[in-house]
Amino acid sequence: MQISRTRPRFLAVFSLLLLGIVLSMGLSLTASAQEATPVPTPADPVWRGFTTARAALEEKFNTDLTYVKNWTFEQVEWKVSIDSCDEAVTTLDYRPVYFGWEYVITSLQNRTWRVRVSFDLKAVTICTKEEVSTTPGGVGAPPVTGSGATGSFELGGHVISLTAEAKTAMQTAGMTWMKKQVRWNLGGDTAQAQAYIDAGKAGGFKVLLSIVGYPTEMTNMDSYIASYATYVGQVAKLGPDAIEVWNEANIDREWPAGKVGGAEYTKLLKPAYEAIKANNANVIVISAAPSPTGYAGSAGCVQNGAVHVCNDDVFFQQMANAGAGNYMDCVGLHYNEGIISPTVNSGDPRGGYPTYYFGGNIGRARAYISQRPICITELGFVSPEGYGPIAPNFAWGANTTVAQQAQWLAEAASTSAGLGYVRLMIVWNINFTQYDGNDPQAGYAIIRPGGLCPACTALGNVMKK
Repeated sequence: MQISRTRPRFLAVFSLLLLGIVLSMGLSLTASAQEATPVPTPADPVWRGFTTARAALEEKFNTDLTYVKNWTFEQVEWKVSIDSCDEAVTTLDYRPVYFGWEYVITSLQNRTWRVRVSFDLKAVTICTKEEVSTTPGGVGAPPVTGSGATGSFELGGHVISLTAEAKTAMQTAGMTWMKKQVRWNLGGDTAQAQAYIDAGKAGGFKVLLSIVGYPTEMTNMDSYIASYATYVGQVAKLGPDAIEVWNEANIDREWPAGKVGGAEYTKLLKPAYEAIKANNANVIVISAAPSPTGYAGSAGCVQNGAVHVCNDDVFFQQMANAGAGNYMDCVGLHYNEGIISPTVNSGDPRGGYPTYYFGGNIGRARAYISQRPICITELGFVSPEGYGPIAPNFAWGANTTVAQQAQWLAEAASTSAGLGYVRLMIVWNINFTQYDGNDPQAGYAIIRPGGLCPACTALGNVMKK
């Protein structure tokens, strides 16, 4: 289905006064409470969707809905699946259906139902919980300037150092969080973490620390986990606002080969969470965001040969099955390989793999650990503009302009705020300078060569109150 998240939403209510008008996707029309709902044309797709929804309700509730008081519809996208509003359906049984209509139907007895119908009419879900917002900035709505200031959603950035230039850029962008990564050596002290916390607080920012060790030190896993938990507990006493427990633990660059897996990671997450909360209950504990990848293919995980990796969706599922949702306040997520607007879910020239798309990427986490909000601890769009040829491994981003980077970051912030379950979005990155044949970190930076920051203005327009 070729459909964009920015495609207009349509709302219609049908009435006898408009019996002669043919229902179309571009008109607002009404329906009757006193006679059988008028049939504009048997071929009209919205009408066929309505009759499908009505038939499902009549069958499920053994009722006659030939006459209804009113009904409305809207064309929407479901980030998780068509089944995500039905509490009777487990996440493991969700069908991969993301686009269609949502109908609100009220009977003559004032009983109201919300029903989802896929565009091909093959999937129907009668909702048992409220999940879709029909307000600007809600699920299915296009980005709305200012929507980033609603709810508890907050914005931040990952800095190489909090310079005066970085601080000004972040304030312009409406950021209230600063992120730093702490590389911890077994037996190391908390001095570096303390320095990052002090710098962030002095700059007026909340502080997120991503605390990561070295896989080479994890040979005795039980002993290592105990030491790591003790360390993050000590850091929690120092007063950071959030701690991300590890980073991209689904790949062997960050986790010991042969032990890559969501269940193995949860063995670390549980005691780390307990230690953090025991020392400072106010610290937000974020699970390690996995690297978005489908490298392992249909196998899900590859644990032999030179590469050890689990696809991010499989990793999330393994975490969920191991009970990880009980040991976090927020689900960590990364999105850093986009080359199209985060408001669309098709059209990437590389293909249709879900991690290419912002919505698809979020859906992979939401499908398995939906009881916790999402914290996007790394989100960025790489652009070589102003730097020269990009590293071969990042050739897919060679055509992204700085203007697109700014626009897409603003759209990602607005979309995240509108979803209602994204607590935090950290922009990767603010002012990194490395740009070489292996890792173009500066290409992700929003402070561009010469000191300009188009993304700061764009994000500020979204986050302003």
